[in-house]
Amino acid sequence: MAREKCVLAYSGGMDSTISAVWIQEQYDMDVVTLTVDLGAGPELDGVRDRAKQAGVTESLIWDVRDEFVEGYIWNGLKAGAMYEDVYALSTALGRPLMAKKLVEAARQVGATAVAHGCTGKGNDQVRFDAGIKTLAAHGDPLRIIAPAREWGMSRDEEKLYAAKAGLDVREVGDDQRVYSIDRNLWGQAIEGEDLEDTWFAPPEDAYSWTKPATDTPDEAVEVEISFERGVPVSLDGKKLGGVALIEQLNDIAGEHGVGRIDHLENRLVGIKSREVYETPAAVVLNDALRALETACLARDQQRMRSYVGQQYADLVYDGRWFTGYREDLDAMIESTMRYVTGDVRVRLYKGAVVVTGRRSEYSLYDFGLATYSTDDEFDHLAATGFIDIYSLPARIQHKNQTMHDAR
Repeated sequence: MAREKCVLAYSGGMDSTISAVWIQEQYDMDVVTLTVDLGAGPELDGVRDRAKQAGVTESLIWDVRDEFVEGYIWNGLKAGAMYEDVYALSTALGRPLMAKKLVEAARQVGATAVAHGCTGKGNDQVRFDAGIKTLAAHGDPLRIIAPAREWGMSRDEEKLYAAKAGLDVREVGDDQRVYSIDRNLWGQAIEGEDLEDTWFAPPEDAYSWTKPATDTPDEAVEVEISFERGVPVSLDGKKLGGVALIEQLNDIAGEHGVGRIDHLENRLVGIKSREVYETPAAVVLNDALRALETACLARDQQRMRSYVGQQYADLVYDGRWFTGYREDLDAMIESTMRYVTGDVRVRLYKGAVVVTGRRSEYSLYDFGLATYSTDDEFDHLAATGFIDIYSLPARIQHKNQTMHDAR
């Protein structure tokens, strides 16, 4: 009798490689690995070889970079979704797409279970499990296996398990450190090892996308980014697809040390976690789009977009992508972005991003009204009547209440 199948989300790293072996041992199931390519680049080299070494029956690699950009990254960018004002949600935005592909792969190969390598105290377990349960609700139920949540091994014990199983796992860092890395087009998250000490400065070998400020060029570089309805479409006048644009901007900004984030983060499960991120393109594009918004949105629109951005960041971070609320927010953001079209020039230098210009045919900036030169068209005398009406409620309250109490 054929064994049941389990589709495992597989990166080729230590956790997922150990999981492939562990599921076979503990559940007596055939394991099919699914590597969802969100733009991990060289991280995918040798993935099939490592999966084969772990004894899996089939290794799938699906390139979903375009879908990731068009259906997830741009949504987060337009919303201004920066969790706790600093994190561009590179990992969090990728998880719902991975959950979607896990369900699709399970249906395709006839699996009865899916698995991921998330721990029991992280955010990703919620993102995966909630997404899988939601998307599988209309068909045969899928069992969810989470080895790292079940086996109770420490990081050091995982290393010993890998060694005993004869597994060749990727190492990031020097010969002693093995960081936990999650990487995709939108950024990479680095955690674990000595980074768990919040006083410890991240060593340079933890970074791979960005240069330290001391090693960046001594000449600043300027980049012009064009947007259409909130979506970046070109760099320096050259039209690019989303994947190519992000890749090129990651290289340019990373060369100038832009995009390093060291953040003590509030996890969904109630603990704080030290997270180090490299998100060069995300930082630049967020700064640029927000600058363009100042020209194209009225004040109330800007403030509402800012509020929606916080809501959007929280729901993405908390694993609530497949909800009507997210769809409603997307619809509102899409409406808000309908006139956010134009160009933004940014200067990159020694880790800093400085907006030096913005322009749009839909700009609400009126030179004739804003200037103090002889071209001034503003009716200064009209301000007197405006101030009288504007201050009327305060004057009445001060007269009838504040001064009344003082008597």
